[in-house]
Amino acid sequence: MTILLDGIFRYPVKGLTGEALDGVELTAGQPVPHDRRFALALGSTPISGAISEWMPKTSFLMLMRNEKLAQLETRFDDATASLTVLRGGRQVARGNLSEKIGRTMIEDFFAAFMASEARGRPRIVEAADGHTMSDHNNPVLSVINLASVADMTRVVVKAVNPRRFRGNLLIAGAEPWQEFDWIGQKLRIGGAEMEITGRIDRCGATNVNPETAERDLNLPKSLQMGYGHIDCGVYARVTAGGQISRGDVISIV
Repeated sequence: MTILLDGIFRYPVKGLTGEALDGVELTAGQPVPHDRRFALALGSTPISGAISEWMPKTSFLMLMRNEKLAQLETRFDDATASLTVLRGGRQVARGNLSEKIGRTMIEDFFAAFMASEARGRPRIVEAADGHTMSDHNNPVLSVINLASVADMTRVVVKAVNPRRFRGNLLIAGAEPWQEFDWIGQKLRIGGAEMEITGRIDRCGATNVNPETAERDLNLPKSLQMGYGHIDCGVYARVTAGGQISRGDVISIV
């Protein structure tokens, strides 16, 4: 069966909504461009300057603890580094994240929106060059097998939206859970190659419904009960850069 790249996503601000891409140029050793480039640090988190070291997600506003974030839709403009925040389809904030006044406008909104959950005034922080705000301590992509997500219906007894897993690459045409067999192997997608480095263990962030912002499932528990693990998806490290596009055939090399 032919395996295809069904979707490409990036998450410019950690914990906020993803953006679908038709194609992207990957670079060896780097994540999807602009993915997890920014984060909203809690007011209680001591941070200064660009972030060059891995920090636990508990340092930031995050879906695992702050499901209210899922009420928002965000859009990031590469050319201007501007973030637009919408709620119910209406713009509620906009600011250039590369400039102090722009960051202040975004921080003012989240301070009011998140209230006490922000533990003080939240701050926009940016990853230093070559780094990312990912939960993983190295620049990687997350790969989600849509067949594995569909198979969860047997255990959860309701459809599971793949957006819960906030993957960078969504693949179609593979067998359920086949991606776990690819660890240590390389995938060729379009003009790029990547090595599958490990499984992704899942936390309570996946319990939040991306459409309703409600905690309506306990996916880690369901995964453990149904499959004996809490994993969904795999990490990939780009080993050879190149252009990838939605619809590309994926081959194992």
